[in-house]
Amino acid sequence: MPRTPVPRTLVPRALVPRALDAFRRDQLAIAALFCFLGFQYATWVSRLPALKDRFGLDETGLGLLLMVCGVGAAVSFPLVARLMRQLGSRRLALWSALALAAVLPALSAAGSYPLALLVVFVDGVAVGCLNVAMNAQGAALEARSGRAAMAQLHATFSAGSLAAALLASGMNVVTHTVSAHFAVAAALLLLLLAAARPRLSADEQVPGPGQEETTGKAEASEEGAAKGTAGAVRRFAGASGAALWLGCAMVFGTVTEGAMNDWSALYLTAETGASGQLAPLGIAVVSVMMVLARLLGDGWRSRLGDARVVHVGSVVAGTGLALALVAGGTWPALIGFACVGLGMATVTPCLYVAAAAEGPRALALVAAMGTTGLLAGPALIGFVAGRTDLTVGMAVVAASALLVSVSARRVTWRRPGEAAPTGADGDDGDGAGTETGAGTGAGTGPVEM
Repeated sequence: MPRTPVPRTLVPRALVPRALDAFRRDQLAIAALFCFLGFQYATWVSRLPALKDRFGLDETGLGLLLMVCGVGAAVSFPLVARLMRQLGSRRLALWSALALAAVLPALSAAGSYPLALLVVFVDGVAVGCLNVAMNAQGAALEARSGRAAMAQLHATFSAGSLAAALLASGMNVVTHTVSAHFAVAAALLLLLLAAARPRLSADEQVPGPGQEETTGKAEASEEGAAKGTAGAVRRFAGASGAALWLGCAMVFGTVTEGAMNDWSALYLTAETGASGQLAPLGIAVVSVMMVLARLLGDGWRSRLGDARVVHVGSVVAGTGLALALVAGGTWPALIGFACVGLGMATVTPCLYVAAAAEGPRALALVAAMGTTGLLAGPALIGFVAGRTDLTVGMAVVAASALLVSVSARRVTWRRPGEAAPTGADGDDGDGAGTETGAGTGAGTGPVEM
C-alpha cells in the first residue's frame, strides 16, 4: 500500500531552499562590491612602474602619489556619516563605485603629474565611501538573515585583487599601453556593478561608522537598556587605551598589506630583475594566500582564539618577508610575499572584532586608522626607499608586521566561543560592529583592504 505524503514535510522543502537562494543572491551582490574595490585598487597600483616612467618619478614622487590617495581616504571619513544619512548605503555604494570606475580612464589620460595627483585624491575619497557603504550592506544582510556573511566577503576583496593582478599580467603580454589596460578594467568593473545593483538593499537605516542602530531598540526591556547604557559608559570611560593599541596594530597591519599591493611589482622589477610579465605575480601570490587563509580563518579563530591568530600571523608575515629580503632574488621574494598574505589575512578581521567589542567609537577610530594606513602608509615606504633603496623600504614593511604582534599584546582578547561583553553586540548602539554568534568571527565592522 503506497504511503500517503506528509504535508508538513513539503513546507520546509519548498521554502527553505528559496530562502537560502535569496540569501546567497544578496550575499553575491554585496560580494561583487568587495570584489569591485579589490579589483579597482589593484588594477592601478599594478601599473605603478609604468606610471613612474610616464611622469619621470623617483620613489619619493611615487610615494607622494600614494600619500595623496591616502589623504583622500582620510578626508572621506568625516563625510561618510552624512552621506550615509542623505543617500543611504545602496546609493552611496553605487555612486562611489561609478567614481572609482571613472578613475581608471582618467588616470590613464592624465597628462601631468599634478593632474594624476588630483585623480588619485578622488580615488581615495571614493575608496573610503565604498568601503563603509559595502560593509553597511553586509551588516544589513546579516541583520535580515541572522546568518554570518562577512568572513566570505573579506575573501572576495582579495579575490578581486588577484583577478586584477592576473589581468595586468595578461595585458602586459598583449600590449604595454596603460590606457588599453585601464579601459578593459573599467568595462569589467561596470559589468560587475550592473550585476550587483538589483540585489543591493535599499534599506536607508543601515548604520554607518559611529552611528547608533535604532532598529529593534524599542523592543528592548528597560532593564536591558539600563545595563547596556551602563556598559557603554564603562567602556567609553576606559576604552581609549585599548582603542589606541588596536588602532596602532591596525595601522601596522594595513601598512603591511598596502605595501604588498603598492610596492611588490616595483620591488620585483627594480631589486630582483623580474620581467614585466612576472612582476604582477607579486600581488597575485599575496592575494591567493589571503583568499585561502580567509576562507579557513574562522576555523582557526574558533580553535586557537583571536589573540594567537594575530600573534602567529603577524610573526609569520614579518619573519617570512625579512628572510626573503636577506636571501634576495625573485623566487625568495615571492615566497616572502606568500608568507605576508598567509600571515596577515586574518589579522585585520580579528582587530575589527576586538574594536567592535570596545564600542562604536573605538570601531570607527580603528576603521579610519585602518583605511588611512592602507593607503597612506605605503607612501612612507616610498620616502624611505627614495633615501635608501627599496630593499630597506620593504624591511620597514617586515618590521611593521612584527609591530602588529607587539601592539596586539596590549589588547584583551576573547577566547574562542566566549560571549561578547554586555552591550558589545548592540546594547551600545553599534549595529555595524556585531557578530552573529560567538566564535563565528564574522565581524560586521568596516573591512580592511
